Amino acid sequence: MKTLRGSVLCFVVLLFLVPLLSGQDLSKYRDFTLGMSLTKLLERTDQKMTHVKTIHSRPALIEELNWWPPKASGTSLQSDSVERVLFSFYNGELYKISVTYDRLSTDGLTEEDMVRSISVKYGHATITAPELDPAVNGRYDSKQKPVASWEDAQYSVNLVRSSFNDVLGLVAFSKRANAEAEAAIAEAMKLDEQEGPKREAERLKKQMDDLQVKRERNQISFRP
Repeated sequence: MKTLRGSVLCFVVLLFLVPLLSGQDLSKYRDFTLGMSLTKLLERTDQKMTHVKTIHSRPALIEELNWWPPKASGTSLQSDSVERVLFSFYNGELYKISVTYDRLSTDGLTEEDMVRSISVKYGHATITAPELDPAVNGRYDSKQKPVASWEDAQYSVNLVRSSFNDVLGLVAFSKRANAEAEAAIAEAMKLDEQEGPKREAERLKKQMDDLQVKRERNQISFRP
């Protein structure tokens, strides 16, 4: 009888846990979903392709888009706790979302306060976040100190603090796409280093050629 009662209790607990676990979708941040296309994200943020910055074009296309949430109409105050969001794309696919929180909105909040608030959406923090690679994640902040993370087999959400300006942020990424993007970025940097001297020589030659064309044109048109 005790065994049966214990089994029933475990079953009831699982029934309550399943909807909670299913609601913790680590692929989503607000209205954005990791894996969504660049085109769809531009529509959602009301931005254009001219706002997109190409970081590398080979061996894969790495692009970034900065977005500042709009302020409330008729006010000069920040209407959102988020100051800026950096979207990173791998071959047109959103693979990482880097959120910088507004300093005034987080002033006085402890790391425990932030973890508790984020856990409402993503569940309990699973592990202390691993050190994020500053070469890949630190192009805008000097270095990010890990605070906590929420993970599953596909996605990772990390609360971080910038060592440069002590501002808190959130970094969410697809593990698969992020690994592929990091490998592509490393290869692109290697190619840039190898081809640097050749590109510099080509740039100087073009500069000299352009100067020669101007010289010949001015030789004809110049009147003392």
